[in-house]
Amino acid sequence: MPVGRLKNNHLTHFVTHITRRSIKHALLLSSIIVLWYLRQEADQWHTGESRMSSLNKMLGIMTLFSDQKFAWTIEEMEARLSLPRSTLYRYLRELVDAEFLTSLPEMGYTLGPKIIELESIVQRQDPLITASRPLMKELVAEFGGVAALCRNYRQKVLCVHQEQGADGFRSGYLKGQSRPLLMGSASRVIFAHLPNQMVAKLFDDHADAFRLAGLGSDIEAVRQSLKTIRQRGWDVTIGQVTSGVTGVAAPIFDGRENVAGSLSVVLRRTDLSEERLSVIADKTTFCARAITRALSDSGEEESNPNVRPGRSLSRLIPTI
Repeated sequence: MPVGRLKNNHLTHFVTHITRRSIKHALLLSSIIVLWYLRQEADQWHTGESRMSSLNKMLGIMTLFSDQKFAWTIEEMEARLSLPRSTLYRYLRELVDAEFLTSLPEMGYTLGPKIIELESIVQRQDPLITASRPLMKELVAEFGGVAALCRNYRQKVLCVHQEQGADGFRSGYLKGQSRPLLMGSASRVIFAHLPNQMVAKLFDDHADAFRLAGLGSDIEAVRQSLKTIRQRGWDVTIGQVTSGVTGVAAPIFDGRENVAGSLSVVLRRTDLSEERLSVIADKTTFCARAITRALSDSGEEESNPNVRPGRSLSRLIPTI
């Protein structure tokens, strides 16, 4: 009987039977069985590794799309990703079947309708957005301008939601757009709470960008600038991203006290008095802390079986 076909629950009986005939043969057979099991485990590990590698390569296709290039031909993908054409066709077929991508004649592949559906779900169900929306409406009702909600995203900052005031001002930083971590109060207030190792690495790679952002010309000056932002609890920039615009932002943290994003108020003016700036900063910081509390309590609700599901986050947010 081939060893590879032995059933697991028959192994002990089989070994015992052989032992009665020869201990030496039994030991030899046991060694073969152990080696067979190790080979099976190794094969499973390599299969899992291969699957993960394939998944990473497929996800690499999705990262190609941007504002600068929305449509990709098979030839362009092949050159950029260095994948065999047969493999690329297989990945594309799966993504098109799931409607993450769409194939258009004369254009190539573009993002598909599933992306739009998922974005709609995020806007309705994402805890960060649902907790922030009522407070953002309150901020623009009082101060005008635009309230922006941003997430920390792959060493960038991504705008995930906006509320606009009645004054007609429209921010050039639109929902779904990303920007560098160093420019603008919404980005800098997130950056100030990132690990020191990340700050040091980014400074080594982009020292000129730190100087341009006014954060310092050496790593010690940068650390002091970020410490000042953390101690103050908010940040303000004037005309740093858009001329004639002032941004005031405060950090938002998740239930594990990691910085998750920022809440900002963007105004089309640069002549705010210290008193008015202080009022805006205080309200923005208050709202950001309320959102942090909502996210923390939401996490406790999900992990605590004694808490009834479906509790509204809005009940956790104080009224301004």
